[in-house]
Amino acid sequence: MDGATTVSQPLSKDGKFTSVQAFRASEDRSVDVTYTDTKVIGNGSFGVVYQARMVDTGELVAIKKVLQDKRFKNRELQIMRKLDHCNIVRLKYYFFSAGDRKDELYLNLVLEFIPETVYRVARQYSKSKQTMPIAYIRLYMYQLFRSLAYIHSQGICHRDIKPQNLLLDPESGVLKLCDFGSAKHLVKGEPNVSYICSRYYRAPELIFGATDYTTMIDVWSAGCVLAELLLGQPIFPGDSGVDQLVEIIKVLGTPSKEQIREMNKNYTEFKFPQIKAHPWAKVFRSRTPPDAIELVSRLLEYTPSARVTPLEACAHRFFDELRQPGVKLPNHRDLPPLFNFTVHELQIQPQLNSILLPTHAGAAGSAGGSPSADTPPGPQASSSAPQAPATAAAKAPTQRQASAND
Repeated sequence: MDGATTVSQPLSKDGKFTSVQAFRASEDRSVDVTYTDTKVIGNGSFGVVYQARMVDTGELVAIKKVLQDKRFKNRELQIMRKLDHCNIVRLKYYFFSAGDRKDELYLNLVLEFIPETVYRVARQYSKSKQTMPIAYIRLYMYQLFRSLAYIHSQGICHRDIKPQNLLLDPESGVLKLCDFGSAKHLVKGEPNVSYICSRYYRAPELIFGATDYTTMIDVWSAGCVLAELLLGQPIFPGDSGVDQLVEIIKVLGTPSKEQIREMNKNYTEFKFPQIKAHPWAKVFRSRTPPDAIELVSRLLEYTPSARVTPLEACAHRFFDELRQPGVKLPNHRDLPPLFNFTVHELQIQPQLNSILLPTHAGAAGSAGGSPSADTPPGPQASSSAPQAPATAAAKAPTQRQASAND
């Protein structure tokens, strides 16, 4: 278990205020934290998510409460404590609390509160028979790829990329990746469970039962999200694991023997009906930007190592518009920080830096980025707004949690 597992009994809980002994994400020293205005905003197999207001600062937070297995360290907590990036939801504090039953222990993650999700905003467009404006798709996907480049450079795979896990502040245009409940540090040669990731966004190697997959499964999922935003509906809406593969084959065609071997070498003798690939230009509406379609085609490759890396995706010409001087949000506000790369980020694939850093952005870190003390430089780890009502900063996943032994 974690080094700091003191069970926090509420110091006061008078119906208005709750005070607990909590730990800052980066420290093992406890501090008294008081919050109020608590209400449930999400629940699922993982536990419950509350919204609350911090008494000392007045800021809103989301508190994710999950049952803790005392035999294991909580992987989500371990990962969240390491992460420090402007496109990843920030862990502010954590504390442990007792459950109603004897020996029950709950971990409470106190996270920054972000009011919306890409899922809810996209659904608002669908309900009004519209697709999301390309300017927003470009802005949101760029920030998603930037967050993936950061976690993948540390060997961390999210394993549940989907619109519900992409938090949005519709006013500022900031996107933050959330819900690291399925995330794992992937180690080459160590097996991982293949039954991971929500179905529509599940990479084909997972459907083939691969256990030696790479962070490229997140890239496939991100490609599915991009395609969904362009289409206004999921691109591969399978209603079972096998049907999911059928939906993929309808678009990409039947994988070759070599592609199957790259996904899972144990499946090479499997017989598939021979179906030709559907031209990408015919998958999308006629007015879809060709650059967007080209990027989708580079993300949704059967062979994991053939997919572009997240940082290569950021450097793709589809995002060139964001790098133009004077670009504004459709609501006429300034763009959120997009080029405040840290030293660590610029060391991931330095050959891309001349594209990633537009001349008008100034020196790296000019928009507030600085190297994180707990983020040593490392190589790329992979093998290669309509506003809905305020929502959870985490929500019920459609996928069961990875087993404790995974």
